[in-house]
Amino acid sequence: MRILIAEDDFIARRQLKEILSPYGDCDIVVDGDEAVRAFRLAREENYPYNLICMDIMMPNVDGLEALKQIREMEKKLGIRGSKEVDVLMVTALDDPKTVVKAFYKAGATAYIVKPIQKAKLLEEIGALGLIT
Repeated sequence: MRILIAEDDFIARRQLKEILSPYGDCDIVVDGDEAVRAFRLAREENYPYNLICMDIMMPNVDGLEALKQIREMEKKLGIRGSKEVDVLMVTALDDPKTVVKAFYKAGATAYIVKPIQKAKLLEEIGALGLIT
């Protein structure tokens, strides 16, 4: 499995990498702009990501905007439904308005709230069918 971690907080990045690296190759970016570029490059190299763990609050381009741009790229490439990359939003924001934005406006696949709990993270990824 190929995983992209988009997180501006060093400790959260390190924690996500420690948890996820046994399940696949992890690339790390620090903002939404880099996430979009990494996604594009991975598609161009024909080695796409299976999972993106994306923080919502990041500098430059936030996670919701980055996800919208990723979904637009997929749409242009004819990638739809189950062929889309699974995107797990990882955020400190737990209000219903943000959850609705993440799922219905940006196209998130799953959502967890910080602090990151290993069991919850792996449960969500397992529910996506990416790990057993």
